[in-house]
Amino acid sequence: MTVAVRSFAKINLGLYIGGARTDGLHDLRTVYQTIALHDVIRVSVGRGSGIEIVCTDARVPLDSSNTCYRMAERVMDELGAKGRVNVEIEKRLPVQGGLGAASSNAVATLVALERALKRKLSAPVRLRIAADVGSDLPLFLVGGTTLGVGRGEEVYPLPDLPPTTCVIALPDIPISTPKAFADWDEETKLTPSTHSDRMLEFSREISAWLNAAQIGRRSGVSAGGGGRAENPLLDLVRTGIENDFEKVVFPKYPELLEVKRVLEKAGAK
Repeated sequence: MTVAVRSFAKINLGLYIGGARTDGLHDLRTVYQTIALHDVIRVSVGRGSGIEIVCTDARVPLDSSNTCYRMAERVMDELGAKGRVNVEIEKRLPVQGGLGAASSNAVATLVALERALKRKLSAPVRLRIAADVGSDLPLFLVGGTTLGVGRGEEVYPLPDLPPTTCVIALPDIPISTPKAFADWDEETKLTPSTHSDRMLEFSREISAWLNAAQIGRRSGVSAGGGGRAENPLLDLVRTGIENDFEKVVFPKYPELLEVKRVLEKAGAK
């Protein structure tokens, strides 16, 4: 039996990057938001052994470097299951497009494999395996509007934003996340105390936004002021939340900055 699962994309409504950790990764504060764009993952388990990745997109690795491969390996080991796992990835999302496609694919593989085997891992085990495979995988087990801390793998659900029209502009410019982090380290050279101050600043902004949103829901007044409750996403924007990657990516790829300017000029929030 083949099980198909949609693999949704994410955007970061804001991202603050802290100092490099001893493991070489970075402390983060971010607000994730899953969106309707998606790939499709199809999983089947047959006789034999091993894991096969199938995808017609030449940019997708088909070996053990693929997150779906690593996820399938971990799930089979955790469940003590036997068989040959086939994972077919129907790509609709861009590769290295910042939408978390590879991570989402891996989580969809986990869900599909559980259904194919008719066995389910506990929620803590699912989150542990997801975090081991990659930093932003756990968010796809939560979905919706989610706060990410640590290296992004520690996730907490936030009140869902209302359905919102979202335009995704996808210039044909793949951006390597590890390279973007390296550029950030080179450009900022922040002291540990400065990193700590920025993380605390972000935490305060999110806390204030959540508190104001709660008050707004009770009173009918927008957290950002005004007569009636507005879209809380706009109130989040008013906190000044930013994406730190823009500071190092835009100078190297000015066409991306131009895309942002065009969207803002057209009225995007």
